[in-house]
Amino acid sequence: MNQYPLWKNLLVLAVVLIGGLFALPNLFDQDPSMEISASRDAVIDQTTLARIEQALQQEGLAAKGMAIRNKKLLVRFKSSEDQLRAMDLITVLLGENYTPALTLSPDLPDWLRGVGAEPMYLGLDLRGGIHVLIDVDMEAAIEQAAERYSSDIRTLLREKRVRYVRISRDNDLVNVKFNTADKRDQAAEMIGNEFRSLNLESVDEAEAFFVRVTLSPTEKQEVRKFALQQNITTLRNRVNALGVSEPLIQQQGVRRIVVQLPGAQDPAKLKEILGATATLEYRLADTEHSVEDAVNGRIPPGSNLYYERNGDPVLLKKRVIVTGNQIVDASSGLDQRSGQPAVFVSLDGVGAKRMRRMTNENVGKPMAVVFIENRTTTRMVDGKPVKVKRKVEEVISIANILEPFGRRFQTTGLDTTEEARDLALLLRAGALAAPIEIVEERTIGPSLGQDNIDQGFMSVMIGLALVMVFMAFYYRVFGLVADMALVMNLVLIVSILSMLQATLTLPGIAGIVLTVGMAVDANVLIFQRIREEIANGNSPQASIQAGYEKAFSTIIDANITTLIAATVLFSFGTGPIKGFAVTLAIGILTSMFTAIIGTRAVINLIYGRKRVKALAV
Repeated sequence: MNQYPLWKNLLVLAVVLIGGLFALPNLFDQDPSMEISASRDAVIDQTTLARIEQALQQEGLAAKGMAIRNKKLLVRFKSSEDQLRAMDLITVLLGENYTPALTLSPDLPDWLRGVGAEPMYLGLDLRGGIHVLIDVDMEAAIEQAAERYSSDIRTLLREKRVRYVRISRDNDLVNVKFNTADKRDQAAEMIGNEFRSLNLESVDEAEAFFVRVTLSPTEKQEVRKFALQQNITTLRNRVNALGVSEPLIQQQGVRRIVVQLPGAQDPAKLKEILGATATLEYRLADTEHSVEDAVNGRIPPGSNLYYERNGDPVLLKKRVIVTGNQIVDASSGLDQRSGQPAVFVSLDGVGAKRMRRMTNENVGKPMAVVFIENRTTTRMVDGKPVKVKRKVEEVISIANILEPFGRRFQTTGLDTTEEARDLALLLRAGALAAPIEIVEERTIGPSLGQDNIDQGFMSVMIGLALVMVFMAFYYRVFGLVADMALVMNLVLIVSILSMLQATLTLPGIAGIVLTVGMAVDANVLIFQRIREEIANGNSPQASIQAGYEKAFSTIIDANITTLIAATVLFSFGTGPIKGFAVTLAIGILTSMFTAIIGTRAVINLIYGRKRVKALAV
């Protein structure tokens, strides 16, 4: 008799129930929504919720629902028009300490959210939005690195009192000219010891002696890698100001960055944000005058009044020590002496010299880091939202100078390691590490995205229906069992994508359609093998047993080759190709489970306990 042990039947049942549960959220409608998050100086609470609710009522806008989840406020609306109107209203109402982001939110019941079930994300081609491909000028990044080394070499030679004629730069080549060979050789040894990542070459030309300095291939690779990573960090920091939920910013190749903003429909605004300028300044705090007097309007000459992010006023000297352009690197970590969170900063040669001189003269005094950015804010003028550009200057860190320092130093006095990471990010992301150029731009409207969803859904349904009709007609009862497995396979694909919170794209739908056609291949092999066993005179029960066992190796071989192809596509593909590979790979694995184990469980329930003379196959 063909029977599964109890544990295997329970396993199949558990997979079916869990798969159905996590696929269920995708059946609920997606409401146009707004997700409001607060900066570290503000909080989301019931007062915020009441303010927004009152403002919406005054404008005649009805929210479908409002709830606070994970320290964020989610407001759902009935239509996209209400969502966009509310966006302008809430942006002006809450000010800069809050960031509203447009998104889609499923109207799920609380019990479904309680088990952590969420729908899968929709990609740009299904939801609509903006796709931008950015090229990073790596040659400019290397030239900037060469310029920094040129400045560092000049500072080194002056400190060591080695006389040189001049230092010039030609692209990524730095030429240092000397009058004598002895001075040249002495300088070459110093430069080689100080900067081990540089390649040095001594050249003699017509009574002139040169040290030619170039970046090593390893150093160039590091410069390119750092420039790309810093630009990604900078762009991600800037894109957050657009108020887009789930933006995608990732590396493509060795010098390009992909920016995808689902739901965004304003390319001009995106270009403005991506090209925005931001920088940092280190200034000494003015401890000689009263901050209270400055707040009341009596600002002493030589100082300016600034504010920390928590709103506290700070009086700083006008003189700038170093700027963000002179920061080479910044990373977070722990102070070795105290174990407290710290940010480690590296400066170029000019910045290091100025920082060393200022800290020598001001040990024990506080020094502040000022973050400067050009922001675009929305204000209501005559009842209409108007975008206004303004310069924002805020103190992101202030700490005492414990001892003199120069090229590399650390900033302490931070509360948490998370705050240290945020500060390091701001220090790195104050400005772009290399110039960028937008080489491709696409805008996909929400109506086109909905058309893609409708057509993709229709293609899956038509493919599923045709395969099901064929299987039921050709294989009778066994065909109906295969149809059940096919439907379950589709449910499992959707549930796994939802559990992984994967993004479904149009090529992903193509992968699902392909999987629907391929999913019955295993059942066709099994059923044909059962037919052959019956034709050879074996009993029905023996034919079922032999059919599943003898077709197993063929099924495994066929699916492994397809799985290898999907793995290669995922490894070397980008964007949509990866989406296709993911759904194809998931579909292969689920189809093997449903075709081999799932259908066998159902066939066992139908025929396993009976003495049958014939099979409906």
